[in-house]
Amino acid sequence: MKIAVIGAGEMGGAFATGLLKTDLFKPEDITVANPHEGKLKPFAEQGTSVTTDNKVAAAVADIVVLAVKPKVVKGVIDEIKEELDYSKQTIVNMAASIKLDQLEAWLISGGDVPAICQAIPNIGIAHRQSMTFLSPNDKAAANPKPVLDIFNALGKTMVVDEDLLGAGTAMAGCGIAYVLRFIRAASEAGVELGFKADDAKDIVLQTIKGAGSLLAGGSHPEAEIDKVTTPEGMTIKGLNTLEANGFTNAVIEGFKGSLK
Repeated sequence: MKIAVIGAGEMGGAFATGLLKTDLFKPEDITVANPHEGKLKPFAEQGTSVTTDNKVAAAVADIVVLAVKPKVVKGVIDEIKEELDYSKQTIVNMAASIKLDQLEAWLISGGDVPAICQAIPNIGIAHRQSMTFLSPNDKAAANPKPVLDIFNALGKTMVVDEDLLGAGTAMAGCGIAYVLRFIRAASEAGVELGFKADDAKDIVLQTIKGAGSLLAGGSHPEAEIDKVTTPEGMTIKGLNTLEANGFTNAVIEGFKGSLK
């Protein structure tokens, strides 16, 4: 199987980087296309095929991934459409805010449309730690395994109705930034408490890893919080201070606000 990644910006580059860390594809079976050659050099050095011609990339692939900005998706489709074979190729669109019916309208040819999957990953995909949401059209839903296998190798994947892609973007795409902002804030607190900046960050990162492992078995966050919250203890005092400053509400409103 061969795959083409059209667009080597932040998300396309992260996706291609993650692919190279899996055993699903040989480097030569991955084609990365981008108009700027400088973006292609790191991938060429790892043995992937690279090109500045989107048509060349699309023509050789079983799966064609559109990892470009929403405003240029239609232009890319118009460019590659004549090179596509709808009987055997799947189109994966990573650009947010474009509906499946819009993609089908742009791609329809002779009354036929290809298999299309909407994919919303996050930048953790470069390290094979993405939370990705997939929404296939009817043709792709008939055989979702090839696309699922790719994204499952790059993290965790959830197939959802298209109406939930926006919420998924808020939870995981935007959410990774919110977690990073928490890490920054907690690290700054560590400095105020007396640790060097790098040490404070390391402490926060390891603490987050530990918290994640506690929940991996299905435990509820509050159950784990109760285990470390003792009467008149440091934890309850800190939790109450966070809530007095609107912590939970700020988090909820932040996620909701990203969809406004």
